[in-house]
Amino acid sequence: MTATLQSILDSGLDDYRQQHRLSAEQQRACGHIRQCRTEALGEVTDHCDQCPHEQTHYLSCRDRHCPQCQYQAIEQWQQRQSRQLIPVTYYHLVFTLPHELNGWIQLHPDLLYGLLFKITWQTLNTFAHDPRRLNGQAGMSAVLHTWAQNLTRHVHLHCLVPGGVVDDSGHFKAARGKHLFPVRALSRVFRGKFVSALRQCYQQGQLHRVTHTGEVDEVLNRLMAKDWVVYARNCMGQTQTIVEYLSRYTRRIAISDQRIVSVTKDKVTFTVRDNQHDGQKKLTSLSKSEFIRRFLQHVLPKGFMRVRHYGFLANAVREKRLQAIRKDIQADDTKGEAEREAVQPLSACRCPKCKIGHLIRTIRLPRPRLEGG
Repeated sequence: MTATLQSILDSGLDDYRQQHRLSAEQQRACGHIRQCRTEALGEVTDHCDQCPHEQTHYLSCRDRHCPQCQYQAIEQWQQRQSRQLIPVTYYHLVFTLPHELNGWIQLHPDLLYGLLFKITWQTLNTFAHDPRRLNGQAGMSAVLHTWAQNLTRHVHLHCLVPGGVVDDSGHFKAARGKHLFPVRALSRVFRGKFVSALRQCYQQGQLHRVTHTGEVDEVLNRLMAKDWVVYARNCMGQTQTIVEYLSRYTRRIAISDQRIVSVTKDKVTFTVRDNQHDGQKKLTSLSKSEFIRRFLQHVLPKGFMRVRHYGFLANAVREKRLQAIRKDIQADDTKGEAEREAVQPLSACRCPKCKIGHLIRTIRLPRPRLEGG
């Protein structure tokens, strides 16, 4: 059996459905992945206008959970982010939700994921506006990850933060020092704000699926008694590497087909990176049903934005603010302009066979099924 996510769903999803209920988003994602690059979605034929050369391939589903799709979109996002980098030290921060919240995330994913973005930005913004620190508006680009290497639920937010702020007069003030803000202080403020927000959500009836008497107070008290994990490091000389890492997960989900080693009738074997042993790769095997269950828990709510930008990197003000920041620090922006590469239309692509003609594309879509037909 082919070792791909598509083959796993083709062979195991129907049996899985008999024991488990799928949400509308999960059913839609599975349907798209199973149809991706098959006759069901139609085909594209590129033929040369000067020689007999012809190449045909099936259309992709373009679902953000599909491991076969969105390569071009990922590359474009990476190029766009690279052009927007400014010549300052960047910091990579990761805010992680405790595993005690996994049950509530299962019940209210859109609420908890949204709070993670909101509270993370509130925490960073609070530190950035502190007069004893930078006293200005920070910028943040954040990408949501919901998984660990073994596909279990591990919800965390990767943040790329420029080292500096825009002050009240509109000028850029660069940060100094190895750490942007103290990690221990960040984790405590993040914990306090998140627990407070959860308590408020419960009082407002937004955690209505949590029905056990006393569960909310018990869980929140337990969360306040433990340390929360916030990771932060200086990205000096590695900012582009972090951008490339984040770009891979802007439009895809927890596992790629390259990590799936083998698929049998009942078992899926895939590689995981063991961070406790210097990132060494090892093999993990799961039953096909358990693999599908773990995969499906990372399907995002419909319309939920996995990538968000805040502060002077917010979409509405980013271009204007970055232009002012570059001017402030007297940065040469010609490099960013030189790196901009427009995606060439297919009609301009040379034929790989004769090297003279151009490829002309023909798209054949499947005939729609009629009601009752």
